[in-house]
Amino acid sequence: MHALASQLPNAEEAALAKLSSRELAAYIETKAPTQKVAVINKDGETHQVEVPASALRLLVDILTELGDGNMVKLIPVHAEMTTQEAADVMNMSRPSFIKLLDEQHVPFHRVGNRRKVKYSDVMAYKQQLDQKRLDSLAELARLDQSMGLGY
Repeated sequence: MHALASQLPNAEEAALAKLSSRELAAYIETKAPTQKVAVINKDGETHQVEVPASALRLLVDILTELGDGNMVKLIPVHAEMTTQEAADVMNMSRPSFIKLLDEQHVPFHRVGNRRKVKYSDVMAYKQQLDQKRLDSLAELARLDQSMGLGY
């Protein structure tokens, strides 16, 4: 995994990122698979680069997050993560995440004495958990309506 920034963006960087994300988003061709982008080097020479539209949309998302003052980290979908990295993604403590592994809720394998998990497996579990929460909330709302509580 590669960190794009090791610290939060300063106010100037955040403002520039916010402006850049808006300007770039206005020019992305949403129906084209690729798009040509002009890059100007330090000598003032313009170079055309063909970039996948999906990569440009990702760049807009990154700039938007930086514009909001957030640090950004890219995690490849097939990447393997440590238990601490996975716990951070799940927004839980490492011991709580290890308990999920021990209860076989998330698949893992060992490399030496360390547990490794796939990012895709962590995200699949997170989506299942989020769906269960939404289903529970919907059920509570249904019960509130049937009992006429008026919430």
